[in-house]
Amino acid sequence: MDIGTTVLRDIHGLDAIPWWPLATGWWYVVGLVGLLLLSIPVRYWLIYHSGWLGWRGDALSQLRALKKALASEDPQAVASRLSELLRRIAMVRSGRKGVASLTGDNWLQWLAAHDKTGFDWERQGQILLTAPYMPPTMSVERKELANLLRAATRWIDASRPAKQKMAWLQRCKGLLSVSKGGANRV
Repeated sequence: MDIGTTVLRDIHGLDAIPWWPLATGWWYVVGLVGLLLLSIPVRYWLIYHSGWLGWRGDALSQLRALKKALASEDPQAVASRLSELLRRIAMVRSGRKGVASLTGDNWLQWLAAHDKTGFDWERQGQILLTAPYMPPTMSVERKELANLLRAATRWIDASRPAKQKMAWLQRCKGLLSVSKGGANRV
C-alpha cells in the first residue's frame, strides 16, 4: 500500500441531538399540562358562574320563566308559583326541617333573616302570603310582583356561601405558604 493514498481520519462523535422537533413523549407531556391548565378555569367557571348548573341554575331559569309569564298570565298565578319556588329554594338551602313548617309572618321573617341583600321581605313580601288565596275580583300589582322577582333573583345570587367563593383563593394562598415554608426549612 502506498502511504500517500491511505489517510487516517479522526474519530468524530455523534451529532448533537436537536431539541426540535420534540419526541412523542414530550408532546404527551405538553398536551397533559395544557389540558390541566385549561381545566382549572373551566372548572372554576362551571362551579361559580354557570347559570345552568345545580339548583341555582334551575331556580334562576324558573325565575326567568316567571318574569316572562308575568307579562301575559294572571299575576295571582305567578305570585302563587313564586311563593312555591321560594319555599323550594329555602328548603334546598337550609333543609326541610327548618323551613317547611314556616307560615305567614314567620316565613317572611325567615326570608328577611336569610337574605344578605337586605330586601324588606316582611313588608314587601306580604303579596306572597295573600295572592294565592285572593278572590278573582281582587288584583295583584304586576309592579310589586316584578319587584319580588328581582329580589328573589338577587337572593339566589347572594346565597352562595362566602367560604365557597373564597375557597379557590384560599387554597392557592395555602399552597404558596406551604411551598414558601418548605423552602425555608431546607
